[in-house]
Amino acid sequence: MRWATAKRLFLLAVLVAVTLAAMRCTVPERTGLTSPGSKFRDVLAPVQSGLTWLGRQGRYIISLPVSMVGAAARSQALEQEVKRLESEKIQFNEYLIENQRLAALLDYKNVMAGNYNFVIASVIGRDPGNWFGTITLNRGSGEGIKENMSVLTPEGLVGRVIAVSASTCEVLLITDPRSGVGSLVQDTRAPGIVEGVAGAAGIARMIHIPNNALVEAGQAVVTSGQGSLFPKGIPVGRINNVQNEPSGLFLSAELSPFADLYNLEEVMIVTFVQPGTNGLHAGG
Repeated sequence: MRWATAKRLFLLAVLVAVTLAAMRCTVPERTGLTSPGSKFRDVLAPVQSGLTWLGRQGRYIISLPVSMVGAAARSQALEQEVKRLESEKIQFNEYLIENQRLAALLDYKNVMAGNYNFVIASVIGRDPGNWFGTITLNRGSGEGIKENMSVLTPEGLVGRVIAVSASTCEVLLITDPRSGVGSLVQDTRAPGIVEGVAGAAGIARMIHIPNNALVEAGQAVVTSGQGSLFPKGIPVGRINNVQNEPSGLFLSAELSPFADLYNLEEVMIVTFVQPGTNGLHAGG
């Protein structure tokens, strides 16, 4: 046991001596190295390189969890920023599309200012079970809206007001079977009545066309102005096909409305027809 202790002490003394010698031989103030010091430094160089590499790896391993946590936080922040920018882009596109629609309405309003007075309204409701029956607008008696006033878009006729409250109104679309619009085939001036078709998605038909009238697919249909409900000359739709009515006395024609009744968002309510225009006071 004593011999083992003495051996350990001897090895410790040798290790200390070697360390001190290495320190003496490698001090930075020395301008030159003795031959033994140079050889000793060369021997220790790989050891020093290994220790340096181990130290760097140790620092990397210790700092890796912290770096990963920071990277995860930055990644989450970037994801949130991307989502925010995508949301802003969608909102901007929606504003842009809305502005384009409103600009088209205002342009039409300015063009037709010599004929009609309009109130622009937004669609705020429609019956999911009867999509092509009625719509609800955000304008009412407070803005001068009355029953039987015509409703249209720059593309064509939408329908007429059938009920009014202080701040809203209900519009019967021309595709509802309860609707009836006195109309003309624009090219031949053949008269008829445009009504909605039950169960047909966005399709109307023109009935009671004279049997001898020249009517064919592709012709445009406009309001006739007869009666007090709709001013004359408003585009209604385009004929798809023509057939004989069961009685054999008249023709009927299926037509597609010019106004996009499926995607209505903003419309114009005709509040007044200017004197000299072919048509009567809207809602008269």
